[in-house]
Amino acid sequence: MNIRKGQIEDMAAVLELIQELATFEKEPEAVVVTVADLERDGFGPNPLFHVFVAEVDTEAKNNNNSKEIVGIALYYYRFSTWKGRTIHLEDLIVKESMRGSGLGLALYTEIFKQAQKDKVRRVEWNVLDWNTPAIKFYEKSGAKVLDEWRVVQMDEAGIEAFLNHKKLI
Repeated sequence: MNIRKGQIEDMAAVLELIQELATFEKEPEAVVVTVADLERDGFGPNPLFHVFVAEVDTEAKNNNNSKEIVGIALYYYRFSTWKGRTIHLEDLIVKESMRGSGLGLALYTEIFKQAQKDKVRRVEWNVLDWNTPAIKFYEKSGAKVLDEWRVVQMDEAGIEAFLNHKKLI
């Protein structure tokens, strides 16, 4: 197993893992991001995200060793008015066949190493309320799951409706 910074050529494998997560979260049709989006937005002078990939050795049909990406931790930087620079862990994904192998813990650890290196004051992420194994893992690691905070989002249709109609209650 090897954890490393993701490269532009890894984005097809990253997208496959994103799709696997969406299926796990019962929203397979929700993924609209493309490999081109990931390549454009993750690389260049001002990347919008960074990603660690976990790869394992696999034996190809011609008996040559090759690498397969089986997990990712995708993150980006945010700014907190109270804390300053923070890291937001958008997704930590491990291929279903590799769960329980320690890969998730290795990726999780890499995020905190990056946070310490960057001297950020907080790492934050979301977890679905029904994902009790993840919640237990996070709490056991020392993270606080904040029940009193709610995630708020507005999708493209909501943005358009708000701007066109400016409906406020």
